[in-house]
Amino acid sequence: MLNDPLFLAAAFMALVVAAILMFGIGVFARGGEFNRRHANRLMRWRLIAQFIAVVLIVAFAWFMRG
Repeated sequence: MLNDPLFLAAAFMALVVAAILMFGIGVFARGGEFNRRHANRLMRWRLIAQFIAVVLIVAFAWFMRG
């Protein structure tokens, strides 16, 4: 499984989603001007990355079942 590039891409995207989420939580907790200006942008980036991660995970599961 670790040799499968689709699995590695899905795992990488899951880590990207986690990193964006942690960064967003930290920005939200700190508050301030940066949070007011960039909170929605961070949420959009997380949603896009999460969508890509889910698509890769489903694709991996689809190809592994056959």
